[in-house]
Amino acid sequence: MKMIEIVRARYNENRRILAPLLGFPAVVSAGTTIKLAQQNAGEHMKVMRYVAEKWHPDVLFTLMDLSVEASALGRETIFPPFEAATIVNFDYDKERDLPLFKSINILEDGRLQSYAETHRLMKNELPGDIVRGAYVSGPYTLAGLIMGAENAAVETMMDPEGFHELCKVCSEKIIDYTRLMIDSGAQIIGVLEPSAMMLGPGQFHEFSVAYVKPIIDLCHEMGVGMVYHICGNTEHLLEELNQSGADALSLDSDVNFVKAAQVLSEDMILIGNLCPTGTIMTGSAADVQKEVHNLLNAMRDVPNYILSTGCDLPMEVPEDNVSAFMNAGTSGE
Repeated sequence: MKMIEIVRARYNENRRILAPLLGFPAVVSAGTTIKLAQQNAGEHMKVMRYVAEKWHPDVLFTLMDLSVEASALGRETIFPPFEAATIVNFDYDKERDLPLFKSINILEDGRLQSYAETHRLMKNELPGDIVRGAYVSGPYTLAGLIMGAENAAVETMMDPEGFHELCKVCSEKIIDYTRLMIDSGAQIIGVLEPSAMMLGPGQFHEFSVAYVKPIIDLCHEMGVGMVYHICGNTEHLLEELNQSGADALSLDSDVNFVKAAQVLSEDMILIGNLCPTGTIMTGSAADVQKEVHNLLNAMRDVPNYILSTGCDLPMEVPEDNVSAFMNAGTSGE
């Protein structure tokens, strides 16, 4: 059954699918650190197990990590104990680096294999009614991690031919990783393309959609759903996203979802968009319930909608507020 059919069926039962981008708030209670979980499948599984047992979301993604593929391509990466891994040093030389990138088999990278093993553990251990999600970087964002986001934006205008070469290699490496995640048990692939929000519609189609399309095709060929995730205000990109072929869009709290639903096709699922650094991080449980209720009320006439957060929840979000989100989403109140 296609994602949209599942979402509509749940809507017809007067319920919503709950898919908060969750994980980091559970790290400490699971007895580990972000650094360990992003490098060790057993430690990562502690977090996934804790989330499943405490909150039982309908969809559970592994910890969001934008550094995986860039690190596997040799980019300098730092691993703070209590923060997500980060790419540093964006020194990129096409003549030096591009041939090297082409030659690397990223599937032999230890961290990629750790994420694959986490999905194998999730497949074996999690309840069957929890849909398992994996993240991969978007090709444009991966290119930006390699050369720096600002440099990438400049290169789309100053050297589009050279930048296309890099995006093509990035897409090919991400396709390899996507196939590994699906083979390991992922049922949904979330393509993280936050850097692309700074592009205009034409550039977005040329440098993001065109290179994400083969990833979408692979997902559909292998029978899994594909979610396009972009941070920031992406209202100027909705028409391009609507034509991308993705099953769903995971968009940030900067986007007016009521207006977005009017622009997008009824077959395009909207996922979001409670602010991850707003009430759910700083307010009370009652405040969170009220905000969730208001969001659900605003989207009450939109069948193609999944309740989620606009991006991944920070580690600082109180567990009681996550529980309030889940309770409000389940009850609709």
